[in-house]
Amino acid sequence: MSEARDATRTPVSEVSPEPGGAEPEEAPAAEHGAESQGASGAERAQDPSSGTGEDGTAGEGPIVVSPSVYRRLTSGFPGFLMAILSCMVVVGFVLLVTPRRNPNAIPQVDFRSDLNGLVATAPFTVQAPQGLSPKWYPTSSNLTGRANGPVGWHLGYYTPGKQYAALEESDERPDGSDGFVARMTSQGTPDGSLQVAGATWDKTFRKDKNQRSLVRRLPGVTLVVTGTASYEELATLAGSLRPQPKPSPGKTEIHQ
Repeated sequence: MSEARDATRTPVSEVSPEPGGAEPEEAPAAEHGAESQGASGAERAQDPSSGTGEDGTAGEGPIVVSPSVYRRLTSGFPGFLMAILSCMVVVGFVLLVTPRRNPNAIPQVDFRSDLNGLVATAPFTVQAPQGLSPKWYPTSSNLTGRANGPVGWHLGYYTPGKQYAALEESDERPDGSDGFVARMTSQGTPDGSLQVAGATWDKTFRKDKNQRSLVRRLPGVTLVVTGTASYEELATLAGSLRPQPKPSPGKTEIHQ
């Protein structure tokens, strides 16, 4: 009887485990471990540098940039303003050193060689300008013709009135729809006549091209003074024409 009562007083903690059974864990230690795990998990959730969030996904850590990028990102408006000013300085320097075209620079030609060649070969007495103001700029000169055929000379000017005037001179057939006069005047309409230095010149006008012309027919040669210049300037060019004598053997100088 006493042995049975002693058996009933045996503490539960001293009961031996049954064969094959799991040993019971101490409750206080398990609770302490759970608390530790919860605290460390909360700390990781609140610390962005831990690399994971509450849901276990990777969190955003600090972004490392180079010193130059950092300076650009933190420079703000003063840095932007300095960059704009630097660009403006560079553009200004480029504009300063870039050569500019002078609108007043008129290209000029020396027509003396063409004139000498025409005088030497033409079967007629050549007429050429002499004594024009320096404000008349010769801009073009061209000889045309072929052996045993008509020859011609074109001499273009930029006038003091900032217009165009030209001397067209040839022994080509003057009249007809495809004749020299019709081509040089662009089929201009007759517009009366004009006395220039005692000689009569026929006037023509082509309105849509603003082209005025003075025409004079001489033995063996036709002269046309034409362009967008006024009749007054065309008359100045026509009045400057002088006959050019044939050069003597060994002498080819032509006076202008």
